[in-house]
Parts: sequence; C-alpha cells; structure tokens
Amino acid sequence: MAYQKSDQNLRRIGAVYENLAADYLKRQGYKILEQNYRIRQSEIDIIALQGEVLVFVEVKYRKNGACGAPAEAVNLAKQRRISRAAAQYLAAHGIWERISCRFDVIEILGNQIRHIEDAFPYNWR
Repeated sequence: MAYQKSDQNLRRIGAVYENLAADYLKRQGYKILEQNYRIRQSEIDIIALQGEVLVFVEVKYRKNGACGAPAEAVNLAKQRRISRAAAQYLAAHGIWERISCRFDVIEILGNQIRHIEDAFPYNWR
C-alpha cells in the first residue's frame, strides 16, 4: 500500500510554508492582517495590506516541479472560492466600497519563493 499523507500532516506542512510566505511579505513591507481566514468551504491563506491596497494571498508549495508550477493549482474553481471568501471578509469588516484589493499568489518551489502580484481577477461566479 502506498504511503498517504494525513490531512493533519498536510495542514502542518501548509502552515510552515504559509508562515514562510508571511515572513517574506513582512520583509517586503506588507502588514499581515490575518492568516488562515476561513469561511464555510474556503480559506484565504494570508490577508495583508500593501500601502492602501488589501491583498488576498494564496500560498502554494511544491517540493519540485514534477507536478508543474505551484501557481498552476490556483485554478478557476479555487479562484472562485477565494473570491467568495474575500467578499465575505470585506462585508464582515464593512470595507467593501472603501478599499482597493487584489489577489496574489505566492508559490514556493523547493526553496525558491515567487510572488505573483495581481495573479487573478475577482471571480465570484
């Protein structure tokens, strides 16, 4: 039987790389507002401010490129889930109309970090 990683182990690994990405963003001058913002069926890994822009960040890690670039995993369905969670965050904080926002992806491939700003548009449908 092939070895399968448990959900708990995957979450632990994810947390390590999300913290690495948050540290990277802090070094770039971002202010981290939240990590692991969850609603029913979605999560935003990092919510940060860059100046006056609210940035929703998805973090993707791959040990190597055998399965493609990490950012490729942020498909349309994932973008829609992130967008719905972002809309809920904005509504819950009463800032829907008052702030610019964008969606970034931080991909970590091995030990290389690549920050893709404005990686996808708001996709709620």
